[in-house]
Amino acid sequence: MTYFDDLETRSADEREKDLFSRLPGLLADATSHCPALADHLSDVEVTAINSRSALETLPVLYKSALMHAQQQQPPFGGFVNQNLIDGRNGASGTRVFMSPGPVWEPQAPGLDPWQAARAMYAAGIRAGQRVHNAFSYHLTPGGFIMDEGAQALGCQVFPAGVGNTDGQVEAAAFFKPEVYAGTPDYLKILLDRAEEQGTPLISINRGLVSGGALFPAMREEYGARGVNVLQCYATADLGVIAYESEKEGQLLPGMICNENIIVEIVRPGTNVAVAAGEVGELVVTNFNPAYPLIRFGTGDLSCAMPGHSDCGRTNMRIKGWMGRADQRTKVKGMFVDPKQVAQLVDSQSGIGRARLVVSRDGDSDSLQLLVEQAANGDAVDTTALEASMQHILKLRGSVKLADQGLPNDGLVIADERDYQH
Repeated sequence: MTYFDDLETRSADEREKDLFSRLPGLLADATSHCPALADHLSDVEVTAINSRSALETLPVLYKSALMHAQQQQPPFGGFVNQNLIDGRNGASGTRVFMSPGPVWEPQAPGLDPWQAARAMYAAGIRAGQRVHNAFSYHLTPGGFIMDEGAQALGCQVFPAGVGNTDGQVEAAAFFKPEVYAGTPDYLKILLDRAEEQGTPLISINRGLVSGGALFPAMREEYGARGVNVLQCYATADLGVIAYESEKEGQLLPGMICNENIIVEIVRPGTNVAVAAGEVGELVVTNFNPAYPLIRFGTGDLSCAMPGHSDCGRTNMRIKGWMGRADQRTKVKGMFVDPKQVAQLVDSQSGIGRARLVVSRDGDSDSLQLLVEQAANGDAVDTTALEASMQHILKLRGSVKLADQGLPNDGLVIADERDYQH
């Protein structure tokens, strides 16, 4: 079977007709059971939202609004249908996650709720294969997104999680997985450590990665080591949004949007879709009855590509991740928010401005917090600040005093990674 299902090869008209015939019912149900969403869409006749032009009249929902609502009304701020997640009225119980921000997200009921199986199938993963899943199972849904998708596909999963590389090498050498799932750079760490220990993981020949950039040189190195690695674009809120594909073993341009979602490219800071081919913010509407996100602004920049993929899948293609529409930045699979940098500044006196610089150190992301001494302030304790970084960001990094000060340009997070190499 070439495709995961027939949805992938239907015509654009068929897909649009299906999605927009279902959308008014979704909106009616969602606004009936999610009071905050009803308030968000209070000026809209939801039954009339049956086309892209009509959808464009709805306001974009931003993560900051979700965070504010959740702080006012924990845990979900009125954006979740509680009837479908709390185990009452015959509903199944579910998992609840906390992503950086913090943002609380429920797992929707049903098989593969984040739609990861389709991306795995496009990456050449098949039923019966063994998957070493090195996404985190702690707090955030990353590990479960791939776990649920792999199980739906008929795979066996080893829930490796993150860290304890020696233990992961030992497990992989024994389990002999064909597939790696995890962040792009951790696969190199795993393979290198295995070779150092004299137990090369030659069983792994496929990989599906996310949560960071798969740089061209990194992909080439994996290919030279016998591992064909593709990537998908996913978020904790929405699951898998788009994924790469191949034909006859050759990687094809762009990423194909997932089925059962509506993807728009919107001019940042507005509700208006950009012209075809223009870079804008990726905005997604899902069909998740438990956690319906309507015109959800991801904060990520991308661009729609013309035509269809040569693999035969007909859905819209995007160029993938092209930067942030805001300064919220993903590092080692975790988002870092400007509010967290503000927490670091507030963690001790004596700090004027601060800027978190994200760069690359070899094959891994690295963090350095640049701080300027406040006028007439106490001396900055860089050691204590590094400890605060690990506590607040859940990531290690270094601290450096900016002796010449920092520019007064409002930039709090500077992403200096080169995504072309």
